[in-house]
Amino acid sequence: MTSPRINRRTLFRTAAAGAGVAAVGAAGAGVLLAGRESEPIRLPGAGNAEFRWLGVSGWRIDIGGDTLLIDPYLTRFPVGLAAGAFDASSPLRVDPGAIDPHVGAPKYVFVTHTHWDHFNDVPHIAARSGARVFGTLTTCQVAQSYDVPPAQLSVVKGGEVLDFGGYTVEVVGSLHSRTGQYSVTFSGVRTSRPERPATIADLPEGDTLAFLLRIDGGPSVFFMGASDFVERNLTGAAPDVAMIAVNASDATHDYAARLMRALDHPRTVVPVHWDDFESPQANPPRTDEISGRRRDALIAGVRAASPQTEVIVPEYLTPYRFG
Repeated sequence: MTSPRINRRTLFRTAAAGAGVAAVGAAGAGVLLAGRESEPIRLPGAGNAEFRWLGVSGWRIDIGGDTLLIDPYLTRFPVGLAAGAFDASSPLRVDPGAIDPHVGAPKYVFVTHTHWDHFNDVPHIAARSGARVFGTLTTCQVAQSYDVPPAQLSVVKGGEVLDFGGYTVEVVGSLHSRTGQYSVTFSGVRTSRPERPATIADLPEGDTLAFLLRIDGGPSVFFMGASDFVERNLTGAAPDVAMIAVNASDATHDYAARLMRALDHPRTVVPVHWDDFESPQANPPRTDEISGRRRDALIAGVRAASPQTEVIVPEYLTPYRFG
């Protein structure tokens, strides 16, 4: 039987037999939760690219023979968040056993900002694979403190449209989430190579980017690493799929509604950055009570602002294909 044609702003809920997609009643109608099957979840008209959530805002994307990573963070060490005692002096560490089995042989790594839960594992991945790292000046300066060669680093600022043959990545200037006190945790930039960081506080935000991936003959996909944005920078982006960060506070006005309008009501939304990233990965993903409530509130906000948009709540390392 021929799959029904996908309208630009409508997602059919049909999936391939055995794909394991189930409705999540608690989050409301129109919310899908991926099952834990090994086969990709395929939507009608799905392209050849596969997307796997690595946790936090991290993704692995396989397009043809290329593997791309965005904000890969798999080490997941405790920093006191779960215990309600956040410790800015928590020492940095890298766990190759948690990283290497899941990142493949990446060709490119894109970093939205330099906080530990986005950047920590990048130098190890770059050294192991030789991948080219794209990020802010801060990201690239800090990477050099881990002895990542400058020849492997590409500084981007926002506005670049990078052609990789078969797909492009547009770099979008963005903003980091703000706390309830309207500040940014570990703000700051690095304009020269610093001493090698030792604690999570040694990894500053360093400005924030977002990325818009456009695949020839496939979907366009927007990736956020933090829950704020420059509305004007998203004009005309109109992605098919948007991986949006759950807001950490209410400091950003009308977050969900403004974001849906700015993105021209994506066909599919995947909420990220709501999981417990201090604990080893296990499906279904764990979350704390506050983050869980914020995730559900964001889903409700997306539904209210963009009723045609389907929301997929991801599970770790589950392969997805979007039409």
